[in-house]
Amino acid sequence: MRATWKPHEKHGNLTMRSDLPASVYAFPKQRKEPLTDARHVRNAVARFDQVLDVSDAERELAFANIKKAAKHYGVDLGEEAWQELGVHPQPNRREHARKAAATRKRTGSARKAAQKAVATKKRTGTLHKAAKKAATTRKKRSR
Repeated sequence: MRATWKPHEKHGNLTMRSDLPASVYAFPKQRKEPLTDARHVRNAVARFDQVLDVSDAERELAFANIKKAAKHYGVDLGEEAWQELGVHPQPNRREHARKAAATRKRTGSARKAAQKAVATKKRTGTLHKAAKKAATTRKKRSR
């Protein structure tokens, strides 16, 4: 499988994940596991088996992207195939995620986190930028 990953040279404050091109992600279609530096490459390897609802072909592409990024950033991979990365499947992950979301909702921590995120975006000026970008996207889709 041919890798689609390309290095992303924009550094500094990235305001949102949507600012990154799809070519930066291990799973470009799902926009999962950004590979912007060596730390993110190691993280993508560690979390490879946690990405849900992807085909074997998409996993093969993601592994090719991870290998290419690892070479670029000087990260040593001990694995030669994507099947070696998924050695710890989590069969009940969806159920546990659902329970965790219900707990966050019940305790109010999800609302607090959302309020904190909005406050941070207002403080840094990214809230206005994100709203403007979303409006532009909606206009393009409605045409």
